[in-house]
Amino acid sequence: MAIYPDLAGKTVVVTGGSRGIGAQTARAFAEQGARVAVIGRDQAALDEVASTLPAGLALRADVTDFAQIDQAMVRIEQELGPVEVLAAFAGGQGAPAPSWQLDPARWREVLESDLTSTFLTVRAFLPGMVDRGRGAIVTMSSAAGRQPSRANVAYAAANAGVVMLTRQLADEVGPHGVRVNCIAPSSIRTERVERMMPPEMAERIAEAHPLRRMGTPDDVASAAVFLASDASGWITGVTVDVAGGKITN
Repeated sequence: MAIYPDLAGKTVVVTGGSRGIGAQTARAFAEQGARVAVIGRDQAALDEVASTLPAGLALRADVTDFAQIDQAMVRIEQELGPVEVLAAFAGGQGAPAPSWQLDPARWREVLESDLTSTFLTVRAFLPGMVDRGRGAIVTMSSAAGRQPSRANVAYAAANAGVVMLTRQLADEVGPHGVRVNCIAPSSIRTERVERMMPPEMAERIAEAHPLRRMGTPDDVASAAVFLASDASGWITGVTVDVAGGKITN
C-alpha cells in the first residue's frame, strides 16, 4: 500500500470496524501511523481488531442511535484527539428479496442501517471538522446503489441515497475545508463471503468483472486511505467504483 505521510498522527474513526472491509480499513489507516478508533456492535470482534492497532480504541455503539454515536465521538476526542478522518462504513443489508414481498418494516430497517446511520455518523463528527476548518469523510455505498442488481430494493435505494448525501455534503462543507467522498464496492471477498459462497459461484462472479477476480477488503481500504489523504486534496463529492472494471450507468 502507498504511504501518505500526512495521515501519520491523525485521529481516524471507522464505523463498521469489527470485521471485513471496516476492519481492514482500520488496519490500513494504522499502517499510515494514524490513531484509529473502530466502532461497531460486536465488542469482542472490535477488541480483536483494536488489539492489532498500535494506537487503537474500540467502542461499541449502534450507529442508528444518534445519542450513542455522539457519546462515542466525545470519548474518542477525549482519548485520541480531534477527529480529522471519518470512514462511515457501517451497513450491509443487501440480501435479495422480491420487491413485492418486501415487508415495510424491513424497508425501514434497511434504510436505517445503510442510509440514516451514515447521516447520523456524519452529523456527530462533522461539526468539529467545520469548526477546525479541516477534515476528510469517506462514506460507503455499493455497486447496488449505482446500477440494478440482485440486492433488495431497499438496499439499492439506501446506497443510492448515500451517493447523493455525499455529493450534497461535499458541496455544503467544501468552503469549510472538509472533503467528502464515497466508495461503491462491487463483489468483495470478505471473511463472510469466503465462508458462505461456494467456489463455483465465486468463479462465476469473478468472471463477470473485466479484471476477472473478486475484490478484496484491501482494495477498498486502499481507496479509502487515498481519499482521506492529501494526495486527493482536490477531490471531493465523487463516488469511486471499486468494481473491477464493471461499468456503472
